[in-house]
Amino acid sequence: MAVNNQRGRTVLAAASAAALIALTAGCTNPSSTASAPETAGGTTALGRAEVRAPGVDLTVTHAVAHLNHAGDGTLTMEVRNEDGVPEHLGMVATPGGGRGTLVGGRSDEGNGALSVAGIMVQSGTTVTFGGSGPRVMLRHVQGVTAHHTLPISLQFGVAGLVRLQARVAAV
Repeated sequence: MAVNNQRGRTVLAAASAAALIALTAGCTNPSSTASAPETAGGTTALGRAEVRAPGVDLTVTHAVAHLNHAGDGTLTMEVRNEDGVPEHLGMVATPGGGRGTLVGGRSDEGNGALSVAGIMVQSGTTVTFGGSGPRVMLRHVQGVTAHHTLPISLQFGVAGLVRLQARVAAV
């Protein structure tokens, strides 16, 4: 009985490791194509992603990576949360394992504020990233496609992982 239990745990651990490797490889693949990846429970288009699922109603629009020749710059976008609970943007990933740096907006708390959970997006509101609002700073970004797009992964506290193609604009 103990041998079967141990074998079951070993199989479960191996399956979990394989799934984690597959997910990680998909998130850091620098050879992404210009087509927008499918977002679980929603739809994507250039610079836009919608996630609709039980307990989630999130829309990301106008995503643009403003980059200089070295791949440094900012990501601007609007995030609309129509669900009944607050949302937080906790991480922004780019191809090749790159990560954006989250910078809070002017307010110390509430919409656009940075906390340990990420950038706050209150229910029923839109937060604009860029300008005087919160910002996503990008450094040494790789993976811009021939169609001047950049695959972006956004990690939200409630909505989870949201993938989209940001338009790339030169700074």
